[in-house]
Amino acid sequence: PRYRPDWASLDARPLPAWFDRAKVGVFVHWGVFSVPAWGSEWFWWHWQGQHDAAYERFVRRRFPPGTTYAEFAPRFTAHDFQPRQWAQLFQRAGARYVVLTTKHHEGFTNWGSPVSWNWNSVDTGPHRDLVGELGEALRESNLRYGLYHSLMEWFNPLYLADKQSDFKTQSFVLKKTMPELYDLVLKYKPDLIWSDGDWEAPDSYWNSTSFLAWLYNDSPVKDTVVVNDRWGRGCSCRHGGFYNCADKYRPGTLPDHKWEMCSSLDRLSWGYRSNMSLAEVMDEMSMIEELVQTVSLGGNYLLNVGPTKEGVIVPIFQERLLALGRWLDTNGEAIYESQPWRVQMENTTNTVWYTSKGPVVFAIFLLWPLDSVLHLSSPIPSPGTQVTLLGFAGTLKWQNQPGKGMLITLPYMLPSPLPPQSGWVVKLEGVK
Repeated sequence: PRYRPDWASLDARPLPAWFDRAKVGVFVHWGVFSVPAWGSEWFWWHWQGQHDAAYERFVRRRFPPGTTYAEFAPRFTAHDFQPRQWAQLFQRAGARYVVLTTKHHEGFTNWGSPVSWNWNSVDTGPHRDLVGELGEALRESNLRYGLYHSLMEWFNPLYLADKQSDFKTQSFVLKKTMPELYDLVLKYKPDLIWSDGDWEAPDSYWNSTSFLAWLYNDSPVKDTVVVNDRWGRGCSCRHGGFYNCADKYRPGTLPDHKWEMCSSLDRLSWGYRSNMSLAEVMDEMSMIEELVQTVSLGGNYLLNVGPTKEGVIVPIFQERLLALGRWLDTNGEAIYESQPWRVQMENTTNTVWYTSKGPVVFAIFLLWPLDSVLHLSSPIPSPGTQVTLLGFAGTLKWQNQPGKGMLITLPYMLPSPLPPQSGWVVKLEGVK
């Protein structure tokens, strides 16, 4: 069936299955904002949109008088950008897809956009097609490729004129934003389009529904492409493909629509900050907890890193990504291609979460019980129930818990002054 350019028709499109199976992705925020590398990726807006005193002071201290944001672009060199190394890192992190900012709200495009004259990574800065190079490397590593694209641009005169007319005119959409989206799809054939920057105007201004109808009906990726829900004011959590709802969104209960939680290793920014401190970086336990909660509630987990202007993913981010990958090497069976179970978490505690695959149930516990006995009240065991601990050989002893559920005797852990790393999975076969 052909999709019509209206939400009733577009929202009825089934989500390509690869996305729900993938569960884990890496988000990359990279652009001219990586040059000042201070505050956040909204640097230009805070500095010259809001005239924030801290940002003005920062520029005065570090740059010559009269410096403009455009003058940061030549310093966005990507000298050390090695796309194959990035792809290998993301693969080792256990990611199944990667989403790169092709253009943030600053309007600078990380490919040679024909409608972004001199404000793109081929004409200035790196003099490289960053979108294309990363795409090639990811495909070699069998990772799906997503493209983040901001519909709006803070200081684009065409956008400002449309805004002035209360979005009755559409010069910016027709001359800039839509040509770029079509160009990205035709050139790079993405698996995912992560739209953003939509909130100031309705979807009718952005021409979102006609773009999506073309994407689903006639584009080269019509059968495989997945999109999010940021296509105009009021679309979030209501229209599109999977739902983001809001940055770092966490539903309290199981949503009835596929969703994704995007989170950032730097808790204070999506782009790289040179003044980031260790205390501001998410630790391994928080990362695994977010992943587990998200997946047990049916979501995907998209974890962000901000590379430096040279294209380096700093060692602390690499270390966290590799820790996530090691955890998934052992416990991925409970994550990838899993489904939410009839119970998502034990109501006695917020440290046990469930996922399932067919008849198999996985109980993921985030804290090791002091007596090494795991109490599960939700599964109903049968005489043939088998219990194993992922990453540990042999089966575990269990008994019926008085009342309901089961008590599982975990393997003995060596005494240590430090709590062991977080998150273990017991696999339950033969339970209801």
